Amino acid sequence: MADDHMHVQEFFGARAADWDNRFPDDGPAYAAAVAELGLRSGAAVLDAGCGTGRALPPLRDAVGPGGTVLGLDLTPEMLEAAVRAGRDRAGSLALGDVARLPLQTGALDAVFGAGLISHLPEPEGNLRELARVVRPGGQLALFHPIGRAALAARQGRQITPDDLRAEPQLRPLLAGAGWRMVSYVDEDARFLAIAVREG
Repeated sequence: MADDHMHVQEFFGARAADWDNRFPDDGPAYAAAVAELGLRSGAAVLDAGCGTGRALPPLRDAVGPGGTVLGLDLTPEMLEAAVRAGRDRAGSLALGDVARLPLQTGALDAVFGAGLISHLPEPEGNLRELARVVRPGGQLALFHPIGRAALAARQGRQITPDDLRAEPQLRPLLAGAGWRMVSYVDEDARFLAIAVREG
């Protein structure tokens, strides 16, 4: 577990400074994904693995000034980059781990996770911990600004059937952690799976 964390921190820590320069144009994709959650004004939402905080402004727009927006990330350099980009104005940033969330049970209306699923050290356990902090009927959005095939091509590899984000893998994984998947989109322009917290 510690080794996984070190690896994730090293990987993202080394890339934090120029992350936004490398992937500059996906703000509208983040905003569109957040819109699909249909968050109401005053809602409480967590951006799990928030990175440089790209989802925070659209999340703040969705929940309004009376809502709660939290951004949690394991990598200090990513949070520093979020502050440099001014995104800490849209939400509260915290250094932390999705395996042990510093939140009360049922405290949230939704969790947004961009690029999260492929970096979870214990996917089912981590998704169960996300379920713990979301009220029954609350939502989880697993997002990536490009789809699985496009991402694989960018990384010079093929999609494999055992990819956790493949629908036949993801649906039972989510179900085992207390989530019911209600929509699944995997196209070149985006990956977005939305699940509802079971009662």
